[in-house]
Amino acid sequence: MRIISGKYKSIYIPNNKSIKARPTTSTAREALFNILENRVFFSELNVLDLFSGTGSIAYEFISRGAPSVVCVDKQINSLKFINLNAKKLSMNIKTVKANAWKFIEKAKENSFDLIFADPPYNLENLFQIPHIIFEKKILKKNGWLIMEHGKDVNFEETTNFIERRTYSSVNFSFFKLESEK
Repeated sequence: MRIISGKYKSIYIPNNKSIKARPTTSTAREALFNILENRVFFSELNVLDLFSGTGSIAYEFISRGAPSVVCVDKQINSLKFINLNAKKLSMNIKTVKANAWKFIEKAKENSFDLIFADPPYNLENLFQIPHIIFEKKILKKNGWLIMEHGKDVNFEETTNFIERRTYSSVNFSFFKLESEK
């Protein structure tokens, strides 16, 4: 995998076959970050990457100027891989070995400006992720939640849903927690 843009543009990070993950394709990552460039200031983002896998999304956020990213995954191989690359490139990435559901339950209110969640496409209770994140109030006001999911998933009726974008087999649903008027 190659970092697409920013400080670490074109840096190649070799695949690790011991990680059971479906990395976000480079085409979908590029499209996602092109969308975000018009919606956020990367230098102001405190990011949570749930179901981090290889860390490809975290590397892109750091490369584009995010001050820090917290990566949560239950696979120790994923976290070791992310830590190795973060250390090698001097990236401010913190890893947490945890079940994503339990992490969300224990996270402090108003902790993150942006949450990216890329759960397994067949994850049981997938539809509950946005609901729990908004219920637990771990997103700051005007914060973004981005869910990566398969084509058969539809979040359009979910609270705070903004839009869905599709890139081949990769789908992103965007949610925004609007500030109270």
